[in-house]
Order: sequence, then C-alpha cells, then structure tokens
Amino acid sequence: MPDATEPQLLTFNNWTFRLRMPPVQPKRLLVLLHGWMGDENSMGIFARNLSPESVILAPRGMYAVPEGGYTWRAIKPGTWGQASLEDFRPAADALIAFLDGWAASIGLEVAQFDLVGFSQGAALTYTMAIFHPQRLRQLAALSGFIPDGGQALLAGQNLSGKPVFISHGRQDDMIPVGQSRSAVALLQQAGVLVTYCESDAGHKVSKECLKALEIFFGKD
Repeated sequence: MPDATEPQLLTFNNWTFRLRMPPVQPKRLLVLLHGWMGDENSMGIFARNLSPESVILAPRGMYAVPEGGYTWRAIKPGTWGQASLEDFRPAADALIAFLDGWAASIGLEVAQFDLVGFSQGAALTYTMAIFHPQRLRQLAALSGFIPDGGQALLAGQNLSGKPVFISHGRQDDMIPVGQSRSAVALLQQAGVLVTYCESDAGHKVSKECLKALEIFFGKD
C-alpha cells in the first residue's frame, strides 16, 4: 500500500485520480467527486482538513468536455440542465467497479466508503445513494441536485439513519438553492439524518459550510 501523505497523481484501469494516504493506519476511504468541467485536482480544498485518518481519493470524470475539464455523464446536445438519473447511472456503476478493483490491488477494505460530491458530482452522489446505498457509510452533496427521475427512488431507498450532509448557497445562479431544500425535505421524510448548511454564497461552498462539513466528517 502506498505510504505517501502528499496527494499523488495515479492511474488504474484507465482511471486518473489524486490519492492522499493518511500518516496513520487508514480507517476508511473518502471519495471526492468534482463538478462539471472539473478534474481530479478540483476537490483539493476539501482534502486539506477532511478525515485525517482516511484514504482520500479524487477521481477524474469519465467524459472529456470539449471546452476543457471533465463530466460524469455523456454529453448530449439539448440536455443542459436536464440531467436524468439514467444519465449518471453508467458513472455510478463504473465508479464502484473502479474502487473495488483499485482497493483490492492495494489490500484496502472498502465494503463501505464515504462520498462527497460538488455540483454535478453531488448529482452523482445522489445517484450512488439510489443504486448503491449499501456501499455508502455517509455522504455529502454540495451545491447539487437530485437528477430527474431520482426523487421517488431516493425516498424509497433504505437510507433511514444514514448521515447525509447537504450545503447550498442562496446566491447560486447555476443550481438554485431550492434543489437542496427539496432534497433535505425528501430525505428527512425518509428518516435520513440530514445536516444542512445554507449560506449567502454563490455556486461554491462558503467558509461556514466548509467548517460544518469538516465537523460532520470529524464526528467519529
């Protein structure tokens, strides 16, 4: 198993990712999912103070964006702002296969792992919670949305008692804050343990919500 504490740029089975190993024996795996036109470096700010005893892995999105960066769903003309659950399902399934294969190659147990997604990465996080709920220990959706067609399925999953962190900025002009407010209400009705942070920020995570996120993952 790698023992470097500085993030490394690695590849495995056609995936490119940043990996940070903890200075102590790792307790678990934390996966960071970037947003639209991001890459494996985009979530670095979250890796600084999150889960010092976790292996932190930030993968690159599966599809290249012509303008630069990467995305978690295949680009389909005319579907901007209308991403469906099925658009994200291939990435959700492929991500599970990648994590299992990589973890086995270094002898790391990942029966369950933690997941943090920003923007489009949050949409993939919700998709993972729908199709692979048993694999997630706890999760965070930052400035994101539940993909179309996923609301009823998410509410119907056995997520009762699972810790979920959600944050959003009231000034977000890319993804309206109402998307996260609706997700909070939906998940609370399903018995999910939701921690919600709303701020006056735009399409980003404010300092107060970043601190709340660190507290959320630092509870244990």
